[in-house]
Amino acid sequence: MIETLTADQRDAKATANAGEPTTAFTGHVPYDAYVHASTLHSLQRTLSGEPGEMSFLMVSQIMELYFGLTRFELAGARELIRGGDAWGALAPLRRATLDLEGLNAAWKALSWMTPSDFNRFRDLLGEGSGFQSAAYRELEFLLGLKTESLIRPFRRSDAYPRLVRALEEPSLWDETMALIARHDMGWVEIYADDGPHNHLRMLGEALTGVAVAFGEWRHQHLLAVRRTMGAKPGSGGSAGIAWLEKSMARVVFPELWEARTHM
Repeated sequence: MIETLTADQRDAKATANAGEPTTAFTGHVPYDAYVHASTLHSLQRTLSGEPGEMSFLMVSQIMELYFGLTRFELAGARELIRGGDAWGALAPLRRATLDLEGLNAAWKALSWMTPSDFNRFRDLLGEGSGFQSAAYRELEFLLGLKTESLIRPFRRSDAYPRLVRALEEPSLWDETMALIARHDMGWVEIYADDGPHNHLRMLGEALTGVAVAFGEWRHQHLLAVRRTMGAKPGSGGSAGIAWLEKSMARVVFPELWEARTHM
């Protein structure tokens, strides 16, 4: 149980401690009770002694957390857009873009890995593949990239009902297009007005930022695969690079990009 503190209580503690941090607690360390850091650091259960595996596992876990955070922000933006609040949706969309930038930065921790480094532990992954990430799949569905067959691997998992719901409910892009339709406008018309009160144009730019950052993650993923395994088949049974290239051909927010041709 975390003890909550008011501003006055924090001031009183700082005065009583003469400015030094508190070092004596009656129960759990409050930081760990809130962040669950000890639990997080217990989840790196490698199957070999290879340093590359530790990097691969931890970066994968970090990315899973970023998938969840980005999904949280985009779901919030979708609800605001559904309610007609384009202005309110800007903040969570911008936060989601920053989350995706953090996600993209995680690839740097694997950029040292050569094919030899990866091959030293790759066989231990069995059929495990990022293709099987439920959080990533839900994020794709939320962005509007929906393919029903992609939920088949999860039929016996706790994630399946959530993925079915994400597949069936309107995506962030569906709600955006519905909002545009209610204004009886298209993106070309919206962008023609670059005034400070045109919240729909601002919404378009915020969505563009999300699309660019998400596209960068997909590109970095492709490069990481090419760097470590070339054109070999993927661990999960896919064609590896060929599969990723095919996936990248599906554009996020296509109408927003198409409209730029006519502006």
